[in-house]
Amino acid sequence: MFDLKTKVLIVDDMSTMRKMVIKACKTIGFSDFVEAVDGRQAWETIGSVPGIGLIISDWNMPNCTGIDLLKRLRVDARFKHIPFLLVTAEAEKHQIVEAVKAGCSGYVIKPFTAESINQKLEEAHKRLIK
Repeated sequence: MFDLKTKVLIVDDMSTMRKMVIKACKTIGFSDFVEAVDGRQAWETIGSVPGIGLIISDWNMPNCTGIDLLKRLRVDARFKHIPFLLVTAEAEKHQIVEAVKAGCSGYVIKPFTAESINQKLEEAHKRLIK
């Protein structure tokens, strides 16, 4: 499992959803969070806040979507290895395939539980350490 001291960036345009993701992550044991309201702000945050080790992002947001943020991260050598979990209502097969091809570490469909996020994080971590 990820080190529970990992700094987690939560990206969602809805403050309620950010709070729900943070609550689920606190249930798992994480305690260090940074928030962004969209992919554009997340990109700025990643470049200016040191130590972000995990990103949990919504897909649909104004200015820059989660999938666009993911694609941007994966082509930047500084950030391409940061685990990235998409938490979204998008459940169409082609969207899941797009996320996997873009380098998504895990995909959680809303509504979610702390257990479902934890399971995807454990799966992502196992792939990282192989």
